[in-house]
Amino acid sequence: MYKYSFQNDYCEGAHPSMIDALSKKNTSQEVGYGEDHFCLEAAEKIRFIVGNPQADVHFVCTGTQANLIMLSSCLKPFESVIAVESGHICVHETGAIEATGHKVNHVKGIDGKITVPEIEEAAAIHYFEHMVRPRIVYLSQSTELGTIYSAKELQDISEVCKQLNLYLYLDGARLGSALTSAASDIQIEQLTNLVDAFYIGGTKNGALLGEALVINHDALKPDLRYAIKQRGALLSKSRILGIQFQELFKDNLYFELARHANQMAEKMRTGLINLGYGFQTDSPTNQLFPVLPNAVIEGLHEMYHFYVWEKVDDQHSAIRLVTSWATPETSVDEFLWDIKSIKA
Repeated sequence: MYKYSFQNDYCEGAHPSMIDALSKKNTSQEVGYGEDHFCLEAAEKIRFIVGNPQADVHFVCTGTQANLIMLSSCLKPFESVIAVESGHICVHETGAIEATGHKVNHVKGIDGKITVPEIEEAAAIHYFEHMVRPRIVYLSQSTELGTIYSAKELQDISEVCKQLNLYLYLDGARLGSALTSAASDIQIEQLTNLVDAFYIGGTKNGALLGEALVINHDALKPDLRYAIKQRGALLSKSRILGIQFQELFKDNLYFELARHANQMAEKMRTGLINLGYGFQTDSPTNQLFPVLPNAVIEGLHEMYHFYVWEKVDDQHSAIRLVTSWATPETSVDEFLWDIKSIKA
């Protein structure tokens, strides 16, 4: 039995306010499929939060659903998506995008982030009808390596996408963690002018399940409900999603939960640095990738749950530690004490 799991940020069920709200609002009768008053009110609140009263907002259950629906619905059969090779759609979605017949053009990226020159090169080398035509750029904020895009980086990517007639889509599974990072210089309302569509992740930030897909670009709005239904994501009991997003955006709860996860990660980062350990990437969010001796990793694995991320050399590997909205500070303290004991 593990002392604690740092494997991911959805080990726990949901923040108590979600369970309480779902229980209290359980017996009222509502229409379904996103047209219940809970979803409608939550969508209106999200429009206010993101500063775009014209945005379309749709609720789906998972991040993979959000990515699959958005990317497949806005691409013609011969069009593709440009994504960094560590991106979620490239690694952890079982080829969902490719299964719809759309190629993903992989680029290497830097620390999990796609760059302007890579976008320009991918567009340039696919230049005639014997190749797929790139149409959309996919990125994550925060990335799968815990890094974040600065306002300048996002602005530059947004501008080159407009120049090249590419849509820009942002995977926001851990958007809360990115926005509340001490290293962030972006507010959520800035995304309205920077990206054509994005989703706000609830599953990894205190919700039982659920993501809010926000569509800014008018060309991507028509008929999206058809795509949501066809992909099995138009939930009949949609109140489950609407109620939770009402709670998440009440009294800044969404941002408070994300900030807590970041604070626990920062405490762990400081402790590991004080013990003399380095990191594979400089991630200022709730995902850490410390490089540890394999012998230390073996000792920790007897007490804690986490991923061994990548072999560094014959004696060292990078592991992934993820803190959540619910991570107790005492668990971080105990982990640091245990790794210190193993090292000694």
